Amino acid sequence: MKADELLSQPIALPDGIDYDEYIIGTYTVTYPAIFPMPKLAPLLAVEQSTGTWVAVPGETPEVRRQHIAKVIGVYELPDYEFSVPGGLQERNWMIQIAFPEVNIGSQIPMMLTAVVGNISMAGQIKLVDIRFPKKYVDGFKGPKFGIEGIRKLLGVKKRPLLNNMVKPCTGYPLEVGAELFKLAALGGCDIVKDDELIADASFNSILGRVKRYMELEKQVFEETGEHTLYTVNVSDSVPKIFKNAKRAVELGVNAIMVNYIAVGLPVLQALAEDPEINVPILAHMDVAGALYMSPFHGISSHLVLGKLPRLAGADIVVIPAPYGKAPVITEKFDAMARNLTYPFYNIKPTWPMASGGITPSMVPKVMQELGNDIVIGSGGGIHAHPGGPVAGGKAFRQSIEATLKGISLEEYAKTHKELAASIQAWADPFKKGV
Repeated sequence: MKADELLSQPIALPDGIDYDEYIIGTYTVTYPAIFPMPKLAPLLAVEQSTGTWVAVPGETPEVRRQHIAKVIGVYELPDYEFSVPGGLQERNWMIQIAFPEVNIGSQIPMMLTAVVGNISMAGQIKLVDIRFPKKYVDGFKGPKFGIEGIRKLLGVKKRPLLNNMVKPCTGYPLEVGAELFKLAALGGCDIVKDDELIADASFNSILGRVKRYMELEKQVFEETGEHTLYTVNVSDSVPKIFKNAKRAVELGVNAIMVNYIAVGLPVLQALAEDPEINVPILAHMDVAGALYMSPFHGISSHLVLGKLPRLAGADIVVIPAPYGKAPVITEKFDAMARNLTYPFYNIKPTWPMASGGITPSMVPKVMQELGNDIVIGSGGGIHAHPGGPVAGGKAFRQSIEATLKGISLEEYAKTHKELAASIQAWADPFKKGV
């Protein structure tokens, strides 16, 4: 073929495209052995760009040259160099498809439509990575604050931050939540967040919580000299979510929270880029498992809980930790954190918030795995402490202090009663039913 004809084909060498002009999707595929993936993959590329299952007149060579997606890699796992072993029922593949950035522009909905879109319904295909060109990412502002910005707000230079989720999750009146907020703040929690299951409830409104909790935040600061971010959950229908957020900011809230997958990544982006919403945003992980838990379908967790919310502007993202109640493996936990914190063009690093049944005894593991630029999230591990929420917060802070000093928790607990009580209560949290 002539060079001009090759440009209109749905296949290319990895070295034959301009990476500044394409978004690269990487997929794992498990198909029946009789399906020839090297021949099927280009059909997927056409389906996700210029064409459909049959040739149509409008898909001209000129259109294809500029807009067709290209398969740049088809790799079988394992990499058979001779005939496929007899009796093999399924074959496993990794494929890479390059999507022209010009088809999409710097926005999320059409990017997901192209890169995930109908491919998500084409059998056992899972999106495991996306590589974005700089020109695409330049269209996003990312987090307003990120790691360094929130450290400046709180005046915390080096140590991990401590977050508490108010428990119970929902159903409580304002004054119950206010007391729990105050006690958690007095215990040393840098951030206190609503649970994802309560937002603008009929029995406990967003505005009521903001007014009361922020009064208490000032009182606690006067007593302890430490500020507390209150991330009020503004999640709601559109456009009410924006009304919730802006009214909360007007009333003095110093952070907000959003169930970002439930409301959508474009809504998170709009909140983060709104100049009137000039406070950090905590993004909660609910619904994420529906996207990433299957090993054969969906989108990998490091994208759902890492790169994508960071791109959309989350300052903190809650991620499941392998040390508590979440069924996640350590390698996946690490990958989520890397996608939130490693260099990513002009996008600021986002705080990973380890969560899910965390107790003070798990803190050294989390810090050893991810370092100090993390938020440690705990709900029941603070509120259910034998000495109450103040003692629960102190136990976590003591665990952080001990780890920073290189002292074992058992040794530190000898002179810190809150930590000692926590270790005794939750030496094995699952045997004790926590």
